[in-house]
Amino acid sequence: MSEEDSRSAKKKLGLWTTTSLVVGNMIGSGVFLLPASLAVYGGISIFGWLFTATGAMILAYVFASLSRIVPGSGGPYIYTRIGFGDLPGFLVAWGYWLSLLAGNAAIAVAFVGYAGVFWPPLSSVPLLSAVGSIAAIWVLTWVNTRGVREAGIVQLVTTLLKILPLILVGLFGLFYFDFSHFTPLNPSGQSNLSAFSATAALTLWAFLGLESATIPAEEVRDPDRTIPRATLFGTGFTALVYIVSTVAVMGLIPASELAQSTAPFAQAANQLWGSWAGYFVAAGAAISCLGALNGWILLQGQIPLAAARDNLFPKRFSLLSKRHTPVFGLVVSSFFITVLLGLNHTRGLVELFTFTILLGTLTVLIPYVFCTMAYLMILLRKPASERGKLLKPAVLGGLGFIYSLWAIAGAGREVVYWGLLLLLAGIPVYVWIQYRR
Repeated sequence: MSEEDSRSAKKKLGLWTTTSLVVGNMIGSGVFLLPASLAVYGGISIFGWLFTATGAMILAYVFASLSRIVPGSGGPYIYTRIGFGDLPGFLVAWGYWLSLLAGNAAIAVAFVGYAGVFWPPLSSVPLLSAVGSIAAIWVLTWVNTRGVREAGIVQLVTTLLKILPLILVGLFGLFYFDFSHFTPLNPSGQSNLSAFSATAALTLWAFLGLESATIPAEEVRDPDRTIPRATLFGTGFTALVYIVSTVAVMGLIPASELAQSTAPFAQAANQLWGSWAGYFVAAGAAISCLGALNGWILLQGQIPLAAARDNLFPKRFSLLSKRHTPVFGLVVSSFFITVLLGLNHTRGLVELFTFTILLGTLTVLIPYVFCTMAYLMILLRKPASERGKLLKPAVLGGLGFIYSLWAIAGAGREVVYWGLLLLLAGIPVYVWIQYRR
């Protein structure tokens, strides 16, 4: 390896920073409220967690395998394009990019909400909230323009800090565990099947982002080994943290009380260590949002970059700075997020913004459907001597496909309806790009 190649390799993401990208993007603000959402279903929610974690691990295996057989950045986009062609690839890139814009705006708002615990005007005064949210977006955009290694360091540090409150509450909470909080197993009044399906759907959203390591593949050191390991280990570790911490909180706080809580982890920490612990958890939640925001901002430049290289996005998105970062894509994306944040703080548009977040979530799920089948398509095109045994990929790809369809159905009819329209709205953009070529 030449000296220049050696310096370039050092600037790339290693195993720990790539794993922190997976873990950090999955653990956002939502997990800090999930125990309250699950409380009404009682102990049966643990089975929902296990089912969702199993589905997530199947999808993680599919993405880990795809990263080995398809080199290059782009993750779900590049796998879909190679599996099915330009138009499906464009639609996945288009939908995924839009979901990043909406999702990052929401995470920025959540960050300001948690930070407001330490300075209340930040969350109570609309103008300050808007300024704080926008400032968070642009500071982390600047970090990402400095280079992928710098963004990776921020991601690693924030991931370590964000999981600390979850791990501490989970481990110490088990010492004060009250099994009576889990009887009856299903206090919701619904059938066991309905309650199980509801909890599995609620916990699903906590695993979005498991594909994160595959997107900046060209910026990862030794990607053939690093990306599969980071994807599988990151997803498995996150599932373990989720389940242990949620069980501990449910074992500490009675279900009737937990269902009314607006800050279940803070309440659990208060019971364990006193009132000061609420600030500790609030700080963890704020850092959690900041870390997730940093990781998703990194991806908002990488998806358009990969599509632009294939002439499926405007060519300017493929331009790289001296630090090898897609500055144009990062800045344009953050500009649109700034506009979204401005709309979010305008009276009367909050509900519209919330619905946009649901649509954004759906457009992350749709690539999962494409990628599970693209996995099989890519393998089937290989020479018979290179295919290896297809039974395992066929079974896991099929299970991932069914799980992804179930996940999309769980989003609700209205969200699926508008999400489909949102994706189809990208077709004129595709036609325009093809015309410009």
